[in-house]
Amino acid sequence: MQIQVHCDNRTEGNARLMDWVTDSVTSKLGRFDEELTRVAVHISDENGEKAGAHDKRCQIEARPKGQQPVSVTHKADSVHLAVDGALEKLHAALTSLYGKLRNKRAAPQTAPGTADPDVQDALMEEDFNAEEQARGA
Repeated sequence: MQIQVHCDNRTEGNARLMDWVTDSVTSKLGRFDEELTRVAVHISDENGEKAGAHDKRCQIEARPKGQQPVSVTHKADSVHLAVDGALEKLHAALTSLYGKLRNKRAAPQTAPGTADPDVQDALMEEDFNAEEQARGA
């Protein structure tokens, strides 16, 4: 998994912050390491030098292999809280995505109401025979 961290001009993007963000992403999303090609973290200060509630914004976009990108955003009073909040959201979104994919692969591909493909074939054969008898009678 490749991790990219981007900060706007109004957000101080020093090396220590970049390392902390990279470590946080690796720690929180490590279980998805084989499924993700890239994670892009965008940190910004929405109102510049003016102070305000929830003015720090973190948007994270993850690129799962063979799937559409997943993007989440979180706003908070500090960069650390914004990153942590966005990581929590992304972790939940990826857990949901891969859970659904796992369930889809595990579900049997049979007609509704039948659990066994042999039963489905037998029912179709009965319907065919009934139609043939009705035509011949």
